[in-house]
This record gives sequence, C-alpha cells and structure tokens, in this order.
Amino acid sequence: MKKCSFLLAFLLLGCFATQAQEPGALELLALIDNDSDRNAELLQALDENWGNEAAFPLVDLLRIGTDAQLYAQITSLLSKKAGRPMREYDEMLQWSWSLEPAYFSDYADFKGELYRHIDPRFRLYFFGRQKNAQIRLDEIVWGGVGQDGIPPLRDPTMIAADEGDYLAANDVVFGVEINGDARAYPKRILAWHEFFDDVIGGVRIAGVYCTLCGTVIAYDCTANGVIHDLGTSGFLYRSNKLMYDKATQSLWNTIDGVPVVGPLAERDIQLNVHPVVTTTWGEWKALHPDTKVLSLDTGHERNYDEGAAYRSYFGTDDLMFPVPLTDRRLRNKAEVFIIRTDGFAADPLAMSIDWLRRRRLHMDSIGGERVVVLAESSGAARAYAAGEHQFFSYKKGVLKDTQGRLWELSEQQLTGPGGETLERLPAHNTFWFAWYNMYPETRLVK
Repeated sequence: MKKCSFLLAFLLLGCFATQAQEPGALELLALIDNDSDRNAELLQALDENWGNEAAFPLVDLLRIGTDAQLYAQITSLLSKKAGRPMREYDEMLQWSWSLEPAYFSDYADFKGELYRHIDPRFRLYFFGRQKNAQIRLDEIVWGGVGQDGIPPLRDPTMIAADEGDYLAANDVVFGVEINGDARAYPKRILAWHEFFDDVIGGVRIAGVYCTLCGTVIAYDCTANGVIHDLGTSGFLYRSNKLMYDKATQSLWNTIDGVPVVGPLAERDIQLNVHPVVTTTWGEWKALHPDTKVLSLDTGHERNYDEGAAYRSYFGTDDLMFPVPLTDRRLRNKAEVFIIRTDGFAADPLAMSIDWLRRRRLHMDSIGGERVVVLAESSGAARAYAAGEHQFFSYKKGVLKDTQGRLWELSEQQLTGPGGETLERLPAHNTFWFAWYNMYPETRLVK
C-alpha cells in the first residue's frame, strides 16, 4: 500500500515527469494488486501527466497476464497515447518500439521485480543492471517459459551411425566436425530442446538452436580463458532467444555470442563460432560413416518424429513474436546462409539457400576477405576462405578452379593439387527475418 500511495501522491500532484525525484517504474507494480478503483485512479493520473517512459512498463504488465479489467484499462490508455485503437499485445509492443527508449531510471529493476513472479531467477537478469545494458531493455520480451524451461541437452548420449536407424535419409540434421570428431544433431530432437552442451573433438561446445529464427550456432564455451556455462534464459530479443550464463546470470545475444545485459556486458567477450552445416542424415552419413548421432534416449519424453516439433510454426511464414523490422525481399522464414568471418559485423552478407541450391558455387568478399561457398542439391552449404584462388565450377562433389585444377573437399578445408589448403569458415543458416533484424544493413544475394 505504501508504494501505491507514494505513486498516487506524486501523480496527483502532477509531478510524474517534472520533478527531479520521480516515482519511477517500480511504483507501477502496484497495478498488479488488482484493486480496480485504485488502478483506475493511477491510470488516470498517468494519462493526465503522461511521459512516454511510462509506455514500456505498461506494455510489460500486459505480457504477464493481467486480469481482463486491467488489460482493458491499459489498452485504452496506450491506444489514446498512440492516437489509434490497439487491442492486441503485439500491436502495443510494436508501437512502444517506435518510441525513443527513454526509460525510468529503475526500469530494469521493474522488469526484474515483475518477471520474478514467473521465475525468481528472472530478477537477477535485470535488477541493478540498467546502466550496462547493450540492447534496448523494452525489446527484451518474455518467451513464455522459465529459465531452461525448454530442457537443454547437457552431455547428451551419442550413438554410432549404424545405430541411428530411427532416422530417414532425408531427415534434417545439423552437422559439426571438430578435430576429426563428426557429430550429427537431428532437428527432430533438437527442436524440443533448443540447446546442447557437448564436447566435440576435445572442445566444449554450446549448440544454440533458436527454433523461432531457424538457426543452430556452435559456440566455443571458452573465451579469454574462462569457460561459460550457458543456458536458455526464457527471454527473447527480436524473436531470437537470449542465453544466460550460470556464473553471473548475464543475458547473451544468441546471434552474436556476446553478453548484452549484466556484469559481463561491458567486458570484451566474444565466443568463437564453429561451422555448422544444415544437411540431411543421408548426406552427412555418406560423408562421415564414423559419425556419432544423438540418441533418442534423451531423458525426456517427447514426440521425436520428424516435423513433430513446431509443426505449425514451420508450416507458415507467420512469426510467433513480433519484430521491429520487416524486409520483403525474402519471406520471413526463407533460409539464408551466414558466414562469420572476422569482419562480418562490419560487412554483413546473407545468401539465399534456395539461390545457392541452384547456383551451387558462389564467390564473394566479406570485409575484404574473399570467400567461396559450395552448396549441395539439398541446400547444404559450406564456406571456405578463397585467398587468391578463383573457382569455376562445383558439380557432383567435384570442385574446379579456373585453371581446371581439381580440389579436394573436407569439413576442415579445401586442398589443392599442389597441397595448398584453404580453411573452412564458420557459418550457419538462419531465417531471413532474424538476420535482418540484427543486421538491417546486410547485403543480400538471392
């Protein structure tokens, strides 16, 4: 009651946006007490002394499932301030994103106190962490589950290829090879877990699968000599899952592999990426007969049939969560191929998988580094450094340069007839909408 009275006194005095000591976002938590008369007074005072900073916590309140009356009251107020009727949470969220991110000084604390009602661990993500946030706090949206609410696979059981008889040849797998250790992670399993923590070729890897944005990225868990124990936070940024680390509960951007909120956000931390190829079980097994593959014995009861997970989501071009940016050069969920050279962030490049499937060979440059991309008829794509070499054709697994010389392919490198080598580059697939919302200035090849 004290918080409510404190807020109401300030609001009714007209001091909401004009006094040096404003009540702040935390005081708006009083609205969830469901006192309808009091809430009406508070929202009326907000209306009469409006500042756009109030929009962000109000939209957050809608996300956690307020009662119908409070939802209608907040919706009415936000519609009035937007100058147009809005009924759905997504509409109000996107309108708030169009505002300048001018927050109450305790907005992050508000998010922590609000979302701890969902999971007490959520408070740690936000409380006291406003000043070091590297992304817009209002764009951090609850994804509907608790911390690791989608159960990760940690040190999962792997089996030999000939034991993977539950897989059909055309089932989608995500293939990773490190130091000669080849492993396949079937989409039909990983879609239910969205994260695996495994040791591949002696390297501890965090395999992050954001089903919403259609990407698996294999991160080296070790950065600057520190092993980061990562997991699924339960929150999204631009419809892309945010990771967290267990030691500091900092939030991490999945696409970039960097901490963005919390004590690690201001440190120079960048996780290294290993190549991931999205291919079929038949293709991967033919190339790697000694591969290991995930066992169906995950310790969880799920329907691991091909296509069972996220069937309706993958079956349309609609998004489950809104994003601030849209680009219609490709469908939202059209797959694009992303190469992660050292200079990719300054010169981002996306290549349509459908285009690569038809083209089979493409040469380009990223940040001044020449690259060559080779694609199979299935759409499986791999990228290699090109150096000064110029390649001419890639057909039926045979790569020729412009001098007619044949090159050998492996997961690690290209090897020329004279023994020269070109290294494999880290790369992965993702949905177009997800990449564009992180890198709207990207060059698109389609």
